[in-house]
Amino acid sequence: MVLVLLALMLFFIIGIWITFSLIGLIFTLLVAFGVGWVADKILPGRIPYGWVGAIVFGLLGAWVGGLLLGDAGPEIGGIAIVPAIVGAVILAFLADLVFKTRQTA
Repeated sequence: MVLVLLALMLFFIIGIWITFSLIGLIFTLLVAFGVGWVADKILPGRIPYGWVGAIVFGLLGAWVGGLLLGDAGPEIGGIAIVPAIVGAVILAFLADLVFKTRQTA
């Protein structure tokens, strides 16, 4: 009986940990989408691949912006917003120069 209760408690704890990890991941991806969307609105044209492209530019922009500016400004979902937007705009601009992938609206 004790082993069953311990197994249920362990299962419950693992379930809570997975749920919060997934919620954190989803929230981070939503913030990255928002950053990519803002970068898309700042530059003329459109980021390729729609919302997936916006998430990718948001995540990579957060990384590049963090390298350039550090953790300046407010942070939401583990992403510093100001450096992430700056990094996403830089990446979108460089992608436009290198690959000519941005489409006009």
